[in-house]
Amino acid sequence: MATNFIEKPSSDRLRVGECLVVLSSREVHQPATSRTQRLTPKSVGVLLVLARRPGQVVTRDELFAEVWPDTMPTNDVLTQAVTQLRKAFAATEAGEGASYIETIAKTGYRLLAPVAWESSPDAAVADAPEEADAAGVDAPLAPVHDGARHTRRKVRRYGLLAIGVALLLSTLMMAWLLWGRDAPSQTDATVVEGNRVVGSPARPYRLITATEGVEVNPSLSPDGALVVFAREQDNSSSLWIQSVSNATATPLLTPPAGALDRFPVWSPNGRNVAFARFLPQGDCEVLVVSATGTGLRRATRCDGTDMLSFDWAPDGASLLFGSMTGRYASRGIRSLDLASGRWSSLRYEMGSDDFDYAPRYSPDGKKIGFVRNPQVGDMWVMDADGSNAQRLTDDAAEIRGWSWLGSDEMVFGRRIDSEARLYRLDVATRALRDMGIDNAQSPAVSRGGGNLAFVRSQPQFGLFRIPLGDENEPPQRLFASSARDGQPMVSPDGAQLAFTSDRSGAFALWWARLDEPASLQMIEGVRPEARQPMDWSEDGRRLLVTGRDADGVPGIYEVAPDEGHWAKLAVPVREPLQAVYGPTPDTLLVVERGDDERMALTLFDRRQQPWKRLASLEGVSQVRYDRAAQRVLFTRLASGGLWQAASNLAQDSVKNVHAELPSRWRYRTWAVAANGAVEYQEISRNCSSRLTAIAGDGASQCLDAKRFSAGNGLSLAPDGSAVFIALATADNADIGMMRVPQRAPRRVMGLAKWLSP
Repeated sequence: MATNFIEKPSSDRLRVGECLVVLSSREVHQPATSRTQRLTPKSVGVLLVLARRPGQVVTRDELFAEVWPDTMPTNDVLTQAVTQLRKAFAATEAGEGASYIETIAKTGYRLLAPVAWESSPDAAVADAPEEADAAGVDAPLAPVHDGARHTRRKVRRYGLLAIGVALLLSTLMMAWLLWGRDAPSQTDATVVEGNRVVGSPARPYRLITATEGVEVNPSLSPDGALVVFAREQDNSSSLWIQSVSNATATPLLTPPAGALDRFPVWSPNGRNVAFARFLPQGDCEVLVVSATGTGLRRATRCDGTDMLSFDWAPDGASLLFGSMTGRYASRGIRSLDLASGRWSSLRYEMGSDDFDYAPRYSPDGKKIGFVRNPQVGDMWVMDADGSNAQRLTDDAAEIRGWSWLGSDEMVFGRRIDSEARLYRLDVATRALRDMGIDNAQSPAVSRGGGNLAFVRSQPQFGLFRIPLGDENEPPQRLFASSARDGQPMVSPDGAQLAFTSDRSGAFALWWARLDEPASLQMIEGVRPEARQPMDWSEDGRRLLVTGRDADGVPGIYEVAPDEGHWAKLAVPVREPLQAVYGPTPDTLLVVERGDDERMALTLFDRRQQPWKRLASLEGVSQVRYDRAAQRVLFTRLASGGLWQAASNLAQDSVKNVHAELPSRWRYRTWAVAANGAVEYQEISRNCSSRLTAIAGDGASQCLDAKRFSAGNGLSLAPDGSAVFIALATADNADIGMMRVPQRAPRRVMGLAKWLSP
């Protein structure tokens, strides 16, 4: 079938080799599989230009002129577009995207696969009468007469006229509403009569706790009148209950000596509270107590668990648990019947390294929402029977608690830069909206009262150099400020320090020489990520930083901090999460999240364009390279503990270094020194910040008994004599309370947003 590719095709279905490309949705359908790949608009443009001249070489200049007219793009954008096309075509039985698109060195690209346009189903039905008539056979459908065509044209004409009138009325109504509405109420400071200031900015919430302790894990009664929370103070944790007004809180019950009560959850009928009790020596129980603090009974054991999560079923007869570790480990979401003590697991799709956390039934009981891999995860939802599981967000974010706002809307906390913020998520449209509440996490919504509680936390962190081996030597404060400093990474020679901070008012990358405080400077133009630490080159001249551009697209930046210069690297992956220097300067180890949402560690040779993949390991959450032992150290999403592999990532070289440390949640609080020492920072019962040797004799040192450390990165002096760490210089967490904000109406032809519910 001959086709003129220069003209606009009548169909949007293009067959490229074994793959079908649907242009309207930018989807690539693979043969014999239900999986599809979504292309960017620029990748589709490149494909169409190549498809006009199949088998012929199309130069880079021609592609730039066709796909990026009137702009001056770099070679990287074209390389990324071709890389995405190759990845989309690579899932065929042949398995090689390069067999579809060939790179012609220093010239351009050539499409090797055969191409052909396919008629869309609608077009095939419409054309059937004409094709049958030409062939001299009876048409399967009656031909369309001129009168019918004329009628359809009249209907279309009047329909378009009606739409135009509706848009005009919508515009007039919008103008009338804007002209006639009252002046907006002033929540900011107001000037009256030009010489007096009245009032102060009003917050959309109020704090109902303000004690020296740290209040966390709020849960609201169904009517929204009472809140129960955990208060942590002096290495203890107990449950308290109070009215949502500013009344004084009272203890719900007193835990036994040495026990920590956490994670309270109010039952649907408002009569009981389920919570977790952590006992010495790693014992754990999930208990149920009445709202008056009586009738305590045990629901189940949870010994040795990490990242425990549970919630009530709508009927109050069972508890819904997320994935569990420890002695009673279980993958996936399951339900515990409180009367019989029987467990039942939900059958649904999940990967081998997935950890599903914080499952909760929607208010109507028809759906279950949950967080998959909350360290670098997304919000998910499925039907209550486990069917139709689907991902709602695509951020690989650090989720800090969530709740249902209604049966079709969620609210969740997410770490952004140096703080956590609240976002509301429309389940149907997957639209995200920032709620304008900073330093907020762990939201909880009442089932019927319309109230929203959350944790308001405003910690400040300072940088410290703490000597190891001599607890009598005092810590040294570095580059003091009143802001949030974090992720201190000392250079291999011990002379430089890079870190992240919001001390300038914006979250940024900072650098200084340790012996020259005046050398402190911000690296302009780089917006670093707070979830993964940086990595120094062996010579201490360059720095690999995970960051995002102005559009929020993640990338890897190579920085020369002494000079203030940087460049974004052409890492050929969809979502790079971390990068460290490999065994040679030309090799990089990259933790990535691919199109299938799986995490992997890949060894790249960047001397070639695009970079060459040398080896890969699945399920990796963070990586370090130990140059002393020439080994790759890493943590996994699927389990706690530390692992190692040879520098070439050979599968048969993978083995366990420590079975339990780091824990799954604190997978970023470990470091390796230039001499091969590996240390892990944890929280113990009598020490808020403790450093423990993962390898060797397991020596431990309490860095600070009362101050907690930031959980997103630390580093060791090259000889292992000191640790560089961010400790809380001011820490508080209180419970905030507000009414659930009115939901913005969905837009219908630009009119609905101007109509009140």
